[in-house]
Amino acid sequence: MGVSARRKKERMNIKITSDSTCDLSGELLSRFGISLVPLLIRIGSETRLDGVDVTPADIFAHVAAGGDLCGTSAVSVGGYVDFFTPFAKEYDAVIHITLGSGFSSCCQNACIAADEFSNVFIVDSQNLSTGHGHVVLEAAEMAQAGMPPQAIVEALNELVPRVEASFILNQLDYMRKGGRCSAVAVLGANLMKLKPCIEVRGGKMTVVGKYRGSFESCVQKYVTDRLAHPDSILSKRIFITHSDAPPEAVQAARNAVQQCMHFDEVLETQAGCTVSCHCGPSTLGVLFIRKE
Repeated sequence: MGVSARRKKERMNIKITSDSTCDLSGELLSRFGISLVPLLIRIGSETRLDGVDVTPADIFAHVAAGGDLCGTSAVSVGGYVDFFTPFAKEYDAVIHITLGSGFSSCCQNACIAADEFSNVFIVDSQNLSTGHGHVVLEAAEMAQAGMPPQAIVEALNELVPRVEASFILNQLDYMRKGGRCSAVAVLGANLMKLKPCIEVRGGKMTVVGKYRGSFESCVQKYVTDRLAHPDSILSKRIFITHSDAPPEAVQAARNAVQQCMHFDEVLETQAGCTVSCHCGPSTLGVLFIRKE
């Protein structure tokens, strides 16, 4: 047997999976063969499966009609066991990237479930939306390159702290209803046309700044600020992720990205139910990876 044949035979067949909160498009999931396990979404008196029988549009319609804010529930240990079982049988290894442990018990539950298998590995993204999605795509590319599972997990754990995720909000109604700011503060912010910027820090969402003006102009300023030091940013990929943001605002983000630096890929995706539950419609973020 030749060297190339032995290498091909020794190459492990690795499956990359993720919680549904990674907000990757169907095209990306299909391209890399990534499978998702859906979180539970509480909408009114019902519990639905994220991305299966509930979408952000359903959440926005429910709240707009006077309903309470929707919430998310973690995948149970049993749910993860059921999800991992067929992949663990079919593949040499399964690497599952979870929603950040600071947002949910998903990571904890997935780790408990993984103890039932000898070939399932768990990585805590410490992030959400396409901040989480960055880690998933990197894992998929490493698997395609033939890296062994332990090496992939080590590389991902090194990568996780360098993923930068933030969003700018066009409205504060969801934050007010969720108890994150008062009605008076919301009124004042609306009158002054203030748009808060939230960032994932230490595995949690934190308000880190405010922008003033139209949403389109605020988006441009926000993106310019986030990409102010291009030499420190990997140019491989950036996500523009939004929850039903106006086309003009999305285009403003694209224009600002192009003006600030070149990326090999500028990917636009729709924010999923997790971001939508907390931030509401017309929320937009740019998410990328720093060099160190």
